[in-house]
Order: sequence, then structure tokens, then C-alpha cells
Amino acid sequence: MEWIRQKLDKIKEPFAPGKKYEKYAPAVNAIDTFLFTPNHTTQKGAHIRDAVDLKRTMITVVLALIPALIFGMWNAGYQHFTQLGGDFTFWDAFAHGALKIVPMIVVSYAVGLGIEFAFAIFRGHEVNEGYLVTGLLIPMIMPVDFPLWMLALSVVFAVLVGKEAFGGTGMNILNPALTARAFAFFAYPTYMSGNQVWVSEASTVDAISGETILGSLAAGENASYSMMDMFYGFIPGSVAETSTLFILLGALLLILTKVGSWRIILSAFIGAAVMGLIFNALPSMGVAGNELTNFPWYGHLIIGGLAFGIVFMATDPVSAAQTMKGKWIYGFLIGFLSVMIRVFNPAYPEGVMLGILLMNVFAPTIDHYVIQSNIKRRKKRIESAKTQVKTAV
Repeated sequence: MEWIRQKLDKIKEPFAPGKKYEKYAPAVNAIDTFLFTPNHTTQKGAHIRDAVDLKRTMITVVLALIPALIFGMWNAGYQHFTQLGGDFTFWDAFAHGALKIVPMIVVSYAVGLGIEFAFAIFRGHEVNEGYLVTGLLIPMIMPVDFPLWMLALSVVFAVLVGKEAFGGTGMNILNPALTARAFAFFAYPTYMSGNQVWVSEASTVDAISGETILGSLAAGENASYSMMDMFYGFIPGSVAETSTLFILLGALLLILTKVGSWRIILSAFIGAAVMGLIFNALPSMGVAGNELTNFPWYGHLIIGGLAFGIVFMATDPVSAAQTMKGKWIYGFLIGFLSVMIRVFNPAYPEGVMLGILLMNVFAPTIDHYVIQSNIKRRKKRIESAKTQVKTAV
């Protein structure tokens, strides 16, 4: 590592303050801080040193995403080969899925980081590490057959409008990855609905539809998969949303490392379950011909992007609620609204996207009223204490 350190120091010399390429220093420093801990120190004032910085937090989230990503690659190939019939191995399925998904990841990082570097150079600040997660989340919540140029446009919209317009990482009010999906959903609905061709390139089959379970249920059809298949993830869907099992493994890592809020995750699942139970108890509330109305409440928790959205996007520390009580309210409403939107409006069966974005907007309001409630309660305690003192005197 010392050899790498020396090489980087030599490369950074022309980018030092006062040197010829000083303007482009943020781009070089980004590579440096990705490999090594920043070597600058605080010059004045009291401060606390912590080994956990933004970079390590983002890398922890990326590690939590890996199980769902690997399974998503295999599942993409599995869906392809099972639709076509014939024998195939694990590696056949994984390789086919990787050929579809890896280019999406490359495009996402290339476009997103390119914009991040450009803004860092233009504004004269260091490159933020937030896109380490966003760059992986965006392709993971898109359909496998989503065109790369559409993905690139979605990334541009998410970074420019969803984040940089608000001042960059830490200032955005909406989750950037969900902003990209919302843009793609409304700009290219046919590609996001699951009605496009999933499997092709077959000598005996021209095309096979890959409609998702949510799309089938919203259209009034019954689910053709068992609950265990849905839980394990042997179903069509976006890259990483299918396997609730591997999503929960990622959630466990986030909770154990205290990167993700268990309060938001638990309350969101409770909210979704409550809304599902309400629809199960009052099926007449549903939309005629919409099988999601009578779908078991526990089934809502394991289909679509609900689990993935709750674990990896609702817990985004920037756009989520910050107070303890606020996290319970915020998470509960996300789950509650997600299932409500999913059932009431079959045109938007993936209600978790709209549920999280809506609560991102209201998260500061929730925190405000929680804090005001705490202030009023403390004032009452103070007044009560003063009254008791006066009475005693």
C-alpha cells in the first residue's frame, strides 16, 4: 500500500493549490480518498474522530446490496432459460443475467459519476461518496430489458434534478434512485410495466411476456407462483426486488452496523401489513377485477419492490425522518400508503415508489411536529415543577 500511496502523491503534485491543474483537484482527490483515509486534520475547535465516515457508510450499504444483486443476476438467467425450456446450469443462468445487468451498472456509474465529477470541479468542492450507493440502486430497481440509453437519461435526471439542484449529497429531499425510477416510469411506462418482451433470441420462440406478479394481479389475474417462490425470489421482476430472503439478509447487515434504521424497516412492514389486513377484512373497498384486493396481507410484503424499497431506500438517512418517534411514523405511513396505492390504483401497482417519495417530502414536517411536541411536553413539566415548588414554599 505504501507504493500506491507514493504513486498517488506524485500524481497529485500538479493538482496541488497554486499548481497548473488546481481546478481539477477534486477529481484526483476522489480517487485518493476512495483508497485511503483522508489525511487532512481539523485545525481548530473541539472535534471528535470516528472511524466511520460517509465513504465507509456507503460501502456498507453496497455490501448489503451484493446478495440481492447476485441473486438478481442468476434469477434473470433463470427466468430466461425456464421460459424457453431445456437444461441449464447455475453458471449458465448467472452468466446470462450478468450479461444483461453488468452493462446497466456500468452505464449508471459512468454517467452518474461523470456528472458528480463535473459538478465537483465546477463548484470547487470534493466529490461526494453518495453516488456509490445510488449508482448501484438505480439499475437494480429497473427491469432487466430496460434500454441503456433510457437508463442513462434516468440517471441524468436523478443526479441533476433529484440531487444537484438541491446542493448535492446531504441536501436532497428525495431519494435519488427513486427519482430515477419515477422519471423512467412516467417517461417510458411501457418499458417499466413489465409488459414488454422479457425473453427473446430463441430459435423456436419469438417472444415470451415477462409480466410481473403485481401486473398480473392488478389486471385481475391470479398469481401463478407459490408464496415460497415469491419469498425466495423465483419470479419475474426488476433486478434485485424479487428475493425477499436476500433483501432481509442485507437488512440484517444494515441494522447490525447501525447504518439502516430498524425502526423505519419494522414500522414500514407493520404499516403494509395493517393496510393489507384492512383490505382482506373489507374486500368491497377494492377495485373491481383487481385481485390485489383479496391478496393475503403477508403476500403484499414479499411481492414487488416493497421489501427492497423499505430496506434500502426508505432508510436513506438524508431523505428519511431523523427523530425516534418520527421514524416510527414515517416508516408506518410508507408501508400503509404503498399497499393503499398498489390496490386502489392498478395503474401504479408498484406503490412503494410513490409511497416513499411522498413521505420523503413530509419527513421534515413529521420531525418538526415531533420536536414541537417534545418542547411542549417539557414546558409542561417545567411549569408543573414550578407550581409544586411554590406550593411547597
